[in-house]
Amino acid sequence: MARIDGDSLSDPEQVYLAASLNEAREVEALLTSSGVSYATQVEVLGRSTLFGSLRHAAGFYVTAAQAESCRSVLARAGLSIGIVAGGLGPGE
Repeated sequence: MARIDGDSLSDPEQVYLAASLNEAREVEALLTSSGVSYATQVEVLGRSTLFGSLRHAAGFYVTAAQAESCRSVLARAGLSIGIVAGGLGPGE
């Protein structure tokens, strides 16, 4: 499977928030190799302290039924820092 349009994902749940492009690519590769359909969305990560500008991240969403297994795959790959706790859909 691979990335799909967010509107095509039924019962979405956020599983990961990637703060860098390299991190996002690693998450994409893991989810794709695991046969998971996922959607991505740009999320506000916070403000930089130096210039006060907004920082953005890539939010990864899967179906709620696959969320816990995806979190486990990401944790085993050493990506625990960006894992999002259960129950968050887009915009929450």
